Amino acid sequence: MTVEICTVGGYGEIGRNMTAIKVDDEVIICDMGIHLENYIRFTEDEDISKFTKEELIAENAVPDISVIKGWKNMVKAVIPTHAHLDHIGAIPFLSDEFRAPILCTPFSAAVVKAILKDEKIRIKNRIIEVNPNSRYTISDNITIEFINITHSTPQTVMVAIHTKYGAIIYANDFKFDMSPVLGQKANIERLKELGKEGVLCLIVDSTYAYDARKMPSESVAKQMLKDVMLGTDAKGKAILITTFSSHLARLKTIIELGKKLKRKIIFLGRSLSKYVNAGEDIGIIKFKKDIELVGYGNKIEKRLNKIEDKDRGKYLIVLTGHQGEPKAVLSKIAAGKMNFKLKPEDHVIFSCATIPTETNIENRKKLEEMLKQSKVRIFKDIHVSGHAAREDLRDLFNFTRPEHIIPAHGEKFMTEALKDLAEEMGFSKVHLVDDGEFLTIQK
Repeated sequence: MTVEICTVGGYGEIGRNMTAIKVDDEVIICDMGIHLENYIRFTEDEDISKFTKEELIAENAVPDISVIKGWKNMVKAVIPTHAHLDHIGAIPFLSDEFRAPILCTPFSAAVVKAILKDEKIRIKNRIIEVNPNSRYTISDNITIEFINITHSTPQTVMVAIHTKYGAIIYANDFKFDMSPVLGQKANIERLKELGKEGVLCLIVDSTYAYDARKMPSESVAKQMLKDVMLGTDAKGKAILITTFSSHLARLKTIIELGKKLKRKIIFLGRSLSKYVNAGEDIGIIKFKKDIELVGYGNKIEKRLNKIEDKDRGKYLIVLTGHQGEPKAVLSKIAAGKMNFKLKPEDHVIFSCATIPTETNIENRKKLEEMLKQSKVRIFKDIHVSGHAAREDLRDLFNFTRPEHIIPAHGEKFMTEALKDLAEEMGFSKVHLVDDGEFLTIQK
């Protein structure tokens, strides 16, 4: 048998996720993402813009695909698991290198198309929509199955690659949320079935493998937001809230609470516009009936200019800038680059965690220092993660019982923590790898 895996990117780091899986003479690529920290440092923005792949590879912002140049003509499909930029963001720059379709869920497809349209980028690859909990035949020897899973953006899937040698499961990113705010529960029963059928290899998210707990449900974050937004006096004060633009479940909660406050809800920012429009286009949300959506700089400025001081307590402003990105709307307001001025005891809510990278930590520090100068009230970490913690990972191993385990999506201490857990549970074939390595999987 011949199953070979190239860990192109996302091994030993968070970002640049891309894995190539070669089954005999056919290759499947899972994910094609950017490294957000390096990308933001290079562009000062999290929005995808027109750059050359050579520039971005040189900045370590996208995967270095030269490592699989010998496999280039064998690629049968590019499969992003979900719509986060560290999983789809490199598609506009790299997918043309492969004469293969892009297979993804309808929401991921809508986001990719929105990015391409916005930047006037054309790719040759056909985009094929595959629903969660369904299959797609690649060839006589390979069938793809999308297993519905929960994460912090809709229609996230684990990819099961069915081969004559057994199933290879690619599990980046996920958690087991049995009370999701938006979408279906994780399809645990199918994972258990696959475990009985035989799983050759599991490639798995390591982000919180060191964290000895089960990751809380998104319904917990909903209660946290309720406590802050409805349980804190904000009469006459502006409320500004920022979160991940792709987190439609979180945005759904924010809208529900904004309506209870009887405030006019405005969404400001390009990435918010992309993700909301994508969700509306495929019918999984209906936000626009309850919000005003403004996507671009000059229009944002004009809209903010219309908010009079006497009316600031009538608005809930949802805006980009949760990681302190210098070009995002919140950073511009905090820096005094827009006519909307913050006032003492206005509420600024960060419904997110700071992604612990040097660039993000520094950007957030600068943003919070600017906000403090305006004497606003700051509410931080009103959030639960979309990633599995150690006990979720233990469950996944018990469900699937893989012969081989490859820790992915994490820095070294994270992947080592996953290896420790797997070995504690009796799994002996656990492979720690770096970017650009080749691993042959044998039964």
